[in-house]
Amino acid sequence: MDKGSDQAKGLKMNIVSVYKIFPSQDSCIEHLEKVRWNNNPTCPYCKSKNQTPVKNSHRYHCNNCNTSYSVTVGTIFHNTKLDLQKWFLAISIILNAKKGIAARQLGRDLQVTKDTAWYMGMRIRKAMYNDATLLQGIVEMDETYVGGKPRKFDDKDNKRGRGTKKIPVVGMVERDGSVRAQISKRITAKKLSQLVRKNVDTKNAILITDEFKGYSRMSKILPHLSVDHSKNYGTEVINTNTIESFWSLLKRGIMGQYHKVSEKYLPLYIGEFSYRFNGRKEINDVLFGLTIFRAVRA
Repeated sequence: MDKGSDQAKGLKMNIVSVYKIFPSQDSCIEHLEKVRWNNNPTCPYCKSKNQTPVKNSHRYHCNNCNTSYSVTVGTIFHNTKLDLQKWFLAISIILNAKKGIAARQLGRDLQVTKDTAWYMGMRIRKAMYNDATLLQGIVEMDETYVGGKPRKFDDKDNKRGRGTKKIPVVGMVERDGSVRAQISKRITAKKLSQLVRKNVDTKNAILITDEFKGYSRMSKILPHLSVDHSKNYGTEVINTNTIESFWSLLKRGIMGQYHKVSEKYLPLYIGEFSYRFNGRKEINDVLFGLTIFRAVRA
């Protein structure tokens, strides 16, 4: 019987807690079997429940399609040669690292190579996807630019974002709620309108942006207010402070921990920061459990 879920309730899932609750490979596998199958093994290939346990092994033989499998098949742990305890430790470390953690540091913490730590981190980020529920209420929207050399404020020719080779990222966030962010190679009125329709409940939301001309059509979709940052930072209600705070967290993480992120992998890093931001009010063990749940389905 798996006791991991019960023991984790109410605990801050850090390195110490993981060592105590999941002290062995067997305890980790038992937990995954409960999360994925509710202790009722199902073949990941043909979905049959007609199976025979393999003696002295956490594997099963499917009597329907004549294959053998374990609980890690088809998950982010598939074909791993590392102990699952290290995977659980990596998940807790990444969840607790507000500004992210570099592969080299994760490798030192887990006593694995940098490449192995990077591989684990990318697998775990694939499990950090956010729900597709539409944003409601007061929704702030803004764009930022990631990458390139740090800006020199005394250099007039060093542009800040638009018109540079930096990667444009668009974000929307509920006031005191969830965030959605993604790369958008084109920052046009048409593209921004498409993103709003895709991510915002236009019948139950008010959009707040700055005065960038790309937001000029928003009033045709939903109620729209804007703040002119050349004059002030807005009022107590009409401001974009929440999304700008998220941009600050994202950029400090990338610059301070990862230093440089390619456009190919940037969506996974954006997803990681969004996932932690959206789970910031969750009890720590709930977010850890949710990540494990998604890990066996990613």
